[in-house]
Amino acid sequence: MIELDIPDAEAMQELGGRVAGIVSAGDLLLLGGGLGAGKTTFTQGLGAGLGVRGPVTSPTFVIARVHPSLRGGVPLVHVDAYRLGGWDELEDLDLEATLDEAVTVVEWGEDFAEGLAGERLEIHIDRSVHGAPEGRADLRRVRIAGVGPRWNDADLRGLLVA
Repeated sequence: MIELDIPDAEAMQELGGRVAGIVSAGDLLLLGGGLGAGKTTFTQGLGAGLGVRGPVTSPTFVIARVHPSLRGGVPLVHVDAYRLGGWDELEDLDLEATLDEAVTVVEWGEDFAEGLAGERLEIHIDRSVHGAPEGRADLRRVRIAGVGPRWNDADLRGLLVA
């Protein structure tokens, strides 16, 4: 697991872009954190790094969006599980149909969508960073952990370099 502090929205998008460099078709990313933590901002950077059609916006009301690649790469499936009532409703989205061929991001996926794949990146974003310098209310702490064999040998420390 790595942990890093992200000073602003631009840096959060840059982190998403760096993560785009290590993910591939079939990867699942579960994003957690409170309202306004930066989950969609991170996903915007991921989408830009993957070169998908945008704009990447919060899928809160449509639940899921597919962003095809503009350069022959993998598509991005962006899901917001906030309004879902449980595993059955998540299963109704039939994400398994695209899971192997896309990078799938599930916002509000922590403690909810782990059943989609045994291998995944779990990304948690905290809005309130204890000890943040005064005037840095936008500082976020991001924890990224790889779960499963796909991520056992992955060197996530490369994500620390901006």
